Amino acid sequence: MQGSAEDLYVFRESEVKEPPEGILGALKYLGPGLILTASIVGSGELIATTTLGATAGFVTLWVIIVSCLVKVTLQLEFGKHAINTGESTMLAMNKLPGPRIGKANWTVWFWIIVMSLKMMQLGGIVGGTALALNIAFPGISPPIWTWVTAFSVALLIWQGSYKFIERACVFMIVCFVFFTIACALFLQTTPYRISWADIAEGLQFKLPAFAVGVAIAAFGITGVGGDEIMQYPYWCLEKGYARFTGPKKDTEDWVRRARGWIKVMYVDALFSMVIYTIATIAFYMLGAAVLHGRGTIPQGYDAMRTLATMYTESVGPWAMWVYLIGAIVVLYSTAFSALGAWSRQYTDAFSRIGLLNFSDAKQRQRWIGALAWIIAIIWALLFLAFKAPVFMVILGGIGTSLMLLIVVYAALFFRYTRLDERLRPSRFYDVALWVSAIAIAVLGIRGIIAVI
Repeated sequence: MQGSAEDLYVFRESEVKEPPEGILGALKYLGPGLILTASIVGSGELIATTTLGATAGFVTLWVIIVSCLVKVTLQLEFGKHAINTGESTMLAMNKLPGPRIGKANWTVWFWIIVMSLKMMQLGGIVGGTALALNIAFPGISPPIWTWVTAFSVALLIWQGSYKFIERACVFMIVCFVFFTIACALFLQTTPYRISWADIAEGLQFKLPAFAVGVAIAAFGITGVGGDEIMQYPYWCLEKGYARFTGPKKDTEDWVRRARGWIKVMYVDALFSMVIYTIATIAFYMLGAAVLHGRGTIPQGYDAMRTLATMYTESVGPWAMWVYLIGAIVVLYSTAFSALGAWSRQYTDAFSRIGLLNFSDAKQRQRWIGALAWIIAIIWALLFLAFKAPVFMVILGGIGTSLMLLIVVYAALFFRYTRLDERLRPSRFYDVALWVSAIAIAVLGIRGIIAVI
């Protein structure tokens, strides 16, 4: 892996920095949440969310909204823990109570097992990108586009530093936000336009039996998922929130800096939540308005063409190119940002097992670079084997729902046993944390029962 020689996981007194004041000052330090947004808007929003809308119509709109809003508190807790301790996710998970298998805590092994389902999901994302590219350039077959997608994201992550990943994700976010808003506005000029009655139907907190499986998978994928919550500390550490706070000390200066950078992290997470919530709702409504009305569910190799009908039938044939450009950017951004995070997470997890030393910067970078290629190749092979992007993404969503249960357990442990008392949050925050934890636990358990 190429990039800066400086170790972004080491704290130095020379890098201590006072936190900015006010919202405008904090906006200058956004980054980790935007990388997650690039990952979030793709698998969940373009594929799973539109599939849920196509399956259930407007009736499950509330599931999407709750999914986007309820999980951000857990993301904040993981980010806060990174600033408080300077620990990466897997190092923190390895300190959780419970049995150990070899050197690693059971939660680390659980993560590795559940990620096999997530491999399917990202294989579907790579395949979805390939299918969109094939529609745009039919002279090149989907398998070739699959390898082009996989190799290109691997090359970019292998070459890219944190700054490169952040800038690339910001560029892609700008592109797909414009795409999403344009599509939603176009829809309102067609016979498929959305009425206030449709929206009211979707806010009645009903869940038809036929939509339970897709709804649970969509809850796991849409908004910030369990895997993305666990990714967030790596980006917070590499951005510098913890390094700017400095090595932990029993001083008021450290507490002041920690509180300040935690506030910056809050702005980062909440700002990104607004972006992916808007995109999620827009994609859901497109699926509910157009595909559900036609009785069309995206499936197999035809999935991307089916999704394209949301635009060609509602806006006109010329909208195909608008859709293709947007779809390629949205899906590619998910593969790109997810690969950056996965290569770091797997390196960290393998370190807890004992295969390497994550604290050794050169060794860590070699593993991240190698795993970027290995993981991307696995994604491509899975898609070429199953050739069903929607099924693969939904299956990965179920895995994400399972992972959320571990995230809830870890977040509550971090809050009540490892958080410095001097950084104790407000009562409102704690209430929000418990509401999130209970809602996620209930839906996660219901998901397990539904699958069984």
